[in-house]
Amino acid sequence: MITRALKKVKKGTPKNSIRHCGFDPQSSDDKGACPLVKTKEMLKQVQHDGLIFRRSQKIFTKKKMIISLIVIVLFSVLAMVLADNKIKSASKNFLYSDIAKIPENKVGLVLGTSKYLANGQINLYYKYRIDAAVALYNAGKIKYIVVSGDNSRKTYDEPTQMKADLIAAGIPEDVIYLDYAGFRTWDSVVRMKEIFSQSSFTVISQRFHNERAVYLAHRYGLTVVGFNAKDVDKYYGFKTNQREKFARVKVFIDSFTRKQPKFLGEKVEIKR
Repeated sequence: MITRALKKVKKGTPKNSIRHCGFDPQSSDDKGACPLVKTKEMLKQVQHDGLIFRRSQKIFTKKKMIISLIVIVLFSVLAMVLADNKIKSASKNFLYSDIAKIPENKVGLVLGTSKYLANGQINLYYKYRIDAAVALYNAGKIKYIVVSGDNSRKTYDEPTQMKADLIAAGIPEDVIYLDYAGFRTWDSVVRMKEIFSQSSFTVISQRFHNERAVYLAHRYGLTVVGFNAKDVDKYYGFKTNQREKFARVKVFIDSFTRKQPKFLGEKVEIKR
């Protein structure tokens, strides 16, 4: 009988009522609402609001990153354009491609590069610079040649290689001087003054390189002209041209930070 009575009580109890704290969800009066239920509802709301906030924060962070990236790209492009225009305009009246028109100088500075490419083929930049130096010397436009390049490792020696090829082309050995610390164009230019005591000379390289070298030399107070060696086609020189854009920006960064050559050393006298 007791069991039957309990079953009747269960059947008569509303399914949605919560009897343990006297709260009936179907009732419009929530004065007696269960604190536990209210707390759970508040926690759910807080969690929901927190999720929305975190999502909004992520979206804001992404937007901020995208905007920052766009600003950096635009600033970089602007810096490249300004640096390129400045260097071109400042050096254009001091560059020559015609041997008959270039003024004479006592010394010619050949800016170094590797003789061979990674695939083992001859580097045309190198070949054309050697050819240009030989042509200038044979035309009587220069009397001495300084070959400036990288010799930071025992197995890599740009100046010695250039000297050997100049001699093979008929240039007397005693008119060739080696600069083993021409790690950068800036180093080569400054060392001409500080090591070889030359305030006036002819830079020999491709036009894009001469533009930067002449600009750097003038900034250092030197009287310099550039003789443009034969250039390569756009496809061959694509990577070099891209690096040059960054190198031109670096010219102004180095100028602002007053960058010094990596090495100077003892003076070398070029005989008269």
